[in-house]
Amino acid sequence: MAPRYRPRCGTCWPERVRTLSDFHMNGARMAVAYAGTLAALLMLGLASGTAAAVDPVTPVETAADRVVDLETLVVSGTQPGPGMWKVSWGDNTLYILGTVSPLPRRMEWESAEVEAVVARSQAVIAPPMISVGTDIGFFRGMTLVPALLRARNNPSKRPLREAVTPELYARWEVLKARYIGRDRGVERRRPLLAAQELYEAALRRSGLRMSGVIWPVVTAAAKSAGVAVTDTTVRLPVEDPRRVLEELNSSDLADRECFEGTMARIETDLDNMRARANAWAVGDIEALAALPYEDHYRTCMDALTGSALARRLGLDDLQERAAQAWLDNVEQALAQHPTSFSMLAMQHLLGDGGMLERLAAKGYAIEAP
Repeated sequence: MAPRYRPRCGTCWPERVRTLSDFHMNGARMAVAYAGTLAALLMLGLASGTAAAVDPVTPVETAADRVVDLETLVVSGTQPGPGMWKVSWGDNTLYILGTVSPLPRRMEWESAEVEAVVARSQAVIAPPMISVGTDIGFFRGMTLVPALLRARNNPSKRPLREAVTPELYARWEVLKARYIGRDRGVERRRPLLAAQELYEAALRRSGLRMSGVIWPVVTAAAKSAGVAVTDTTVRLPVEDPRRVLEELNSSDLADRECFEGTMARIETDLDNMRARANAWAVGDIEALAALPYEDHYRTCMDALTGSALARRLGLDDLQERAAQAWLDNVEQALAQHPTSFSMLAMQHLLGDGGMLERLAAKGYAIEAP
């Protein structure tokens, strides 16, 4: 039986923010670590700009009917997961495992087949990653903590009810009562971060988890077999994090669309998320391809990349650069190694414009599981 891996810390944003395959999410709660927090703030849609002021909300009875009662039961116990795609060039083969997030919290993945492929590989290609931050040292980083803590909250210490429209706040109240409870601290958070806390709480209540299932197994297998892991990270240094944080602290957000999109996904898509998690666990790729996928993080990224701050920092094309870096590493592995392995989120792998289609267009042979 494959070893059981505990889910990682629910507040560990840096991994979720940097990993493109988790950008749904893969994706992300506030870490106090300075670089990780800055990355989370930037990559999850903080924009420089001024949001329109709104009047204090009067409680209204809406959104209760938006909450979908969950019917799908989440699987547990040892599950096989899906098979792997084979991408071939001559005698060389790349195995690709399609991933899904979230996955069942109480599932144990039977990973022996993947571990065996990793063990006989000459290279493991890491999923696409984005790293936004700076190497300024621990002690200087500690001096940024006060600014980071301020950046979590709304400018001018406005409560959440004053930072969003009355209609959005009414929906928030219903969902917060159901999934978070009486926590008052979240009411001080910027809308983007408040919505992410809500999203993670909803996943926990639904028997799901966002990370800690697949990549730890792959990296452990690679280390055990002495197989090199090829980095696929696009790094964007932030030369003056204090100045960026000051700009964030003094600006309202253009992230209302992200706030609304996150709540809409909780209201309408949790049952589909559970169904997708179950389909991955039992290896039902046809069901995965058929189930609808709502990507609220795309809305967040669109809000981010349209901001002046994002353009100045060079964030506007990071996702495509990371995807291209993965594709370049995959092609190099297929040219050089008899056997290699990688993993990629299903929504990036399948469908029109997905990586399998892009590889097929380049002449590679594709074999489905």
